Amino acid sequence: MSSRQPLPNWALNVLMPAMNVLLALIVGGLAVAVIGENPFEAMKVLAYGAFGTGTGMGFTLHFATSFIFTGLAVAVAFHAGLFNIGGEGQAYVAGLGAIMMALWLDQTHWIIVLFASTFAAMALGAIWAIIPGYLQAKRGSHIVITTIMFNFIASAFMSYMLARVITNPGANAETRTIAEAGRLPLMAEYFSYFKYSPLNVTFIFGILALIFVYVLIWRTKLGFKIRTLGSNPEAARYAGINAVTIIMIAMAIAGALAGLMAVNEAVGVQKRLVVGYVQGFGFVGIAVAFMGRAHPVGIAFAAVLFGALYQGGLELAFVMPSVPSDLVVVIQALVILFSGAMDEMFKPMLERIFGAFRSPSGNQDDTAEKKEV
Repeated sequence: MSSRQPLPNWALNVLMPAMNVLLALIVGGLAVAVIGENPFEAMKVLAYGAFGTGTGMGFTLHFATSFIFTGLAVAVAFHAGLFNIGGEGQAYVAGLGAIMMALWLDQTHWIIVLFASTFAAMALGAIWAIIPGYLQAKRGSHIVITTIMFNFIASAFMSYMLARVITNPGANAETRTIAEAGRLPLMAEYFSYFKYSPLNVTFIFGILALIFVYVLIWRTKLGFKIRTLGSNPEAARYAGINAVTIIMIAMAIAGALAGLMAVNEAVGVQKRLVVGYVQGFGFVGIAVAFMGRAHPVGIAFAAVLFGALYQGGLELAFVMPSVPSDLVVVIQALVILFSGAMDEMFKPMLERIFGAFRSPSGNQDDTAEKKEV
């Protein structure tokens, strides 16, 4: 009987997630077969729709950009020991700041609109997130409960603002459209490969956000304090780390990152603010963060995967209309299931496989240890 071998980082962080995704696709393929369609053809259409053309790739990266922001919002809080599931509400409220700043400055230049709306979105997202952080740190309110409730409050608040306060006259609960001078350019204007896709310059901010979070968490004193608090609150207290301050800072950063999604969707694509524009992307960010092991590199790959599922699902519904669109949602749910709740399903098997290939000296050491016992 082979002994178990601790998995190397590449197996833990790359091989296991890949196996989980593969299993999800296999089960999804079986569901396609049950309804009488060819699962291999369906998966081919899905992959081609996501990566086969420049337009499809542009849509995939556009979705991935939003998932990067919401995934990082969950990851930063997670490193502080907090489960931030309020990215949906944080991004929604941030849209108010982003669009109001964009509409105010849309007669100037898109660069001014970009930076001003980014600052406003991050500020409102941070404010919306720091309130649950304060309630957790000072009042002991559980962060999961408060962030859930703040999602509902954000939805009600934004519905009121769009219906009664900032609605464009004659429109149905939406603001006016950003003027031509203030519209963010699409990447297709610089790279024709992405023609007809909504991918815009906010994609660059997504890459910068990944780099920022990596440097913050693993290369700064603040990041060390965040990780220490998340790993061992008692040790953090004995080390003199102020838990209240770190919790509020971590949640503020998380909210600011979630708020960047508003720039991508409301300012960059829709060019106005509409009811429910977040489309559940804040909740998908939870799956992206945990599938990516709360690491920026993992989050980048997970975001592209979910972006591909979204775009590939649209292509699948168009090419194979007999396949219900809800089936793509099922596949997404399977990816979340196997990458989340059943994340370590393959771990014991892989540990035994790695244990079987241990060096002879390692096996001798194991035998000697057993004799001593």
